[in-house]
Amino acid sequence: MTPSELDGRARRVRLLSCDVDGVLTDGKIYYAADGSQLKAFSTLDGFGLKMLQEAGVTVAWISGSRAPAVTRRAEDLSVAHVMLGADDKVAAWERLRSQLGIEAQDCAHIGDDIPDLPVIMRCGLGVSVPHAPAALRGAAHYVTRADGGAGAVRELCELILAAKGELEPLLRAFAQ
Repeated sequence: MTPSELDGRARRVRLLSCDVDGVLTDGKIYYAADGSQLKAFSTLDGFGLKMLQEAGVTVAWISGSRAPAVTRRAEDLSVAHVMLGADDKVAAWERLRSQLGIEAQDCAHIGDDIPDLPVIMRCGLGVSVPHAPAALRGAAHYVTRADGGAGAVRELCELILAAKGELEPLLRAFAQ
């Protein structure tokens, strides 16, 4: 895909859906002594999602996880659409798209494993992280340089914001 084609796909994005484990986290699951799950989220990704939302892009998380830590982080970032326990990610994504009235071509999705493949194949901008299986990377329009849990989502947010002409004004606002 040419940079111009990628830019055109990114410019259209009105909805970004993200997998959680392996995308917003490094994919490792830590268990506390009480059996609860602990997850580490990147603050870089969090700020990227906040900038994207400020630019008017809706953010959603679609995950097979049911961990309370995911809900807590989504609340911290004002992510209003969180679908946990989503064994069928494409069904959850289609319901959300329908509810929001957003066409598939106006959606981006970032994932790291095979359950994300059907969404990546249907959306306008399908994105994978570098550690994803070859089938997912091959279907994606873009593979991030940063890995999951280490700024991959921030990279995608900045790509979308730059394509929309929104990144520079947001950055300038912080330079004052």
